Amino acid sequence: MPGFLYLLSWVSTIVHICLGTLALAAALYYLAELVEEYTSTVAKVIRYWIWVTIGLYILLFLFESLPSSVILCGLVSQLVHLSILRTFPFFYLTSLPFIIGIVLFFINHYLAFSYFSSFYYPASEVLAYFTMCVWLVPFMFFISLSANENVLPTRAESRPFLSNEDDFVTGYFNKRGKKYGLLSFFNYLKEEFFPQRGKKAF
Repeated sequence: MPGFLYLLSWVSTIVHICLGTLALAAALYYLAELVEEYTSTVAKVIRYWIWVTIGLYILLFLFESLPSSVILCGLVSQLVHLSILRTFPFFYLTSLPFIIGIVLFFINHYLAFSYFSSFYYPASEVLAYFTMCVWLVPFMFFISLSANENVLPTRAESRPFLSNEDDFVTGYFNKRGKKYGLLSFFNYLKEEFFPQRGKKAF
């Protein structure tokens, strides 16, 4: 029979997961607000980091033994990111660069996972590669969706936010007169689950 501390460790793990999720949501909300307020600055930061990532791939090619397919796929991905950045902060989900960028994102993961599973590298080095070379630029684009009014239609049908036949997700997408993006989604969550009480007049 498991001891009390063992059971308590599972409860603690659940608490840690919940707190980590809340911390991540708060960080995403804050970053989304920064993106909406400083759109041009964010575009410059993304552009600079794309070029930094290209430089990192060149250094990896010169000083590490990563296969050429991983390096080439990473370099092409960054060139596609530069193409996507041309229309920043507007992202056209059906555009060819956007679709190619998503495909290359998964191909890059497949090639990297295949290589790192065949050759031993410390976990910190593997995480460093994925964080700095694979994840950071797409993460910046994901956060920047809050600055894009064309991600989803800006107008919907004129009906209540949540009608009887609407669920949570449908209510969000059918909100009339709203801008849609990461920040607006977080604002909807805040209004839905943490409504602000009106101030009492004395």
